[in-house]
Amino acid sequence: MNVLVIGSGGREHALAWKIAQSDKVSKVFVAPGNAGTEIEPKVENINLTQQEDLIQFCQQKPIDLTVVGPEAPLAEGIVDAFRKAQLKIFGPTQFAAQLESSKDFAKQFMQKYHIPTAHYQTFSNIEAAKDYVLQKGAPIVIKADGLAAGKGVVVAMSIEEANQAIEDMLLDNKLGDAGAKVVIEDFLEGVEASFIVMVDGEHILPMATSQDHKRLLDQDQGPNTGGMGAYSPALVVTESTFHKAMKQIIEPTVRGMQKEGHPFTGFLYAGLMIDSNGDPYTVEFNCRFGDPETQPIMSRLETDIVDLLEAACDGRLDKSIIGWDSRTAVGVVLAAENYPQSPKKGDVIQGLEKANQIAKVFHAGTALKDGKIVTNGGRVLCVVGLGNGIEEAKQKAYAAIKEIHFDGMQYRTDIADKAVVA
Repeated sequence: MNVLVIGSGGREHALAWKIAQSDKVSKVFVAPGNAGTEIEPKVENINLTQQEDLIQFCQQKPIDLTVVGPEAPLAEGIVDAFRKAQLKIFGPTQFAAQLESSKDFAKQFMQKYHIPTAHYQTFSNIEAAKDYVLQKGAPIVIKADGLAAGKGVVVAMSIEEANQAIEDMLLDNKLGDAGAKVVIEDFLEGVEASFIVMVDGEHILPMATSQDHKRLLDQDQGPNTGGMGAYSPALVVTESTFHKAMKQIIEPTVRGMQKEGHPFTGFLYAGLMIDSNGDPYTVEFNCRFGDPETQPIMSRLETDIVDLLEAACDGRLDKSIIGWDSRTAVGVVLAAENYPQSPKKGDVIQGLEKANQIAKVFHAGTALKDGKIVTNGGRVLCVVGLGNGIEEAKQKAYAAIKEIHFDGMQYRTDIADKAVVA
């Protein structure tokens, strides 16, 4: 069978790599892909991004199954368009994708279905927003309502910082349409974890647990990013916390979507904040696999992912069994100079061949130029080490990173240290 993966990041490289390992698959096409997907066995990039062009490609090839990686096509309704054209696609509809594409929609939904989350209010008026912050005090969380590629959240540690974030989003329009409304939330204390499941509209199949590292610098310093690394499994998600997350967050979300008349299909990602009692609260929903969580999770997946994707499209996830490598996976993101503000592009990347002999290097912001692999985005690579325990996995990832070089390369040196402390 032929499979199409939509997207160009590290998540899409990991998905295409894993799908290509299936005996059922003859070819994986990635639209538009990156320099890493271009050189994977059985994988081919196609330079298409528009819905109509992708539908036409799927009909002509033909493509048996499409998997959507990033959030933007989902928010634009690509699943609805593919289904209308009678094409098999895994992902949520435009309505269901609002759980990610509108923070305000997600908060209202959580309130309606009694899903634990921080108290909030939504504003489009600057003065009203600032008054609310003054009344609440800091720390406080300011979020752009719409999609902002992981950069629409400011955890303000002071009133001044909160006011600046409000002005950036509502007044200066720094995030465009995404910041036309802001959601202001209470600050939650605890440890974050990524809780990702597959959903077929009714049945739920949990993925391996993982923990993302959002801040740019070591010890969770610096600005929020799309994610600087992740590891799996996440020790902070105990058996008790896992059951609470399923019962209090995931199941009510899936049932709620059914009640709304828009059953959720696709990867559902709940970003959790776990308090000192092990109780989870929902920080955010994503309607697709996380990035960089996909890279370590796919590195541990032993089950044929195509079997799972087909079962999910056919409403048979309750019959699926999933197997995981018992080893730990640690993924470290290598970012471009000036990330996350204005990443530098076009720098030649060296040492990838040697690095790939030690760990698996997934590409994200890369491109081929004059036969060389160059930087082409903020998060450039994600290097995943597999090992018996955190320390061995970390050691492999960082040993591979020592082989890689490009100008201005930046990365955290403490990915998965929280697990060691735990």
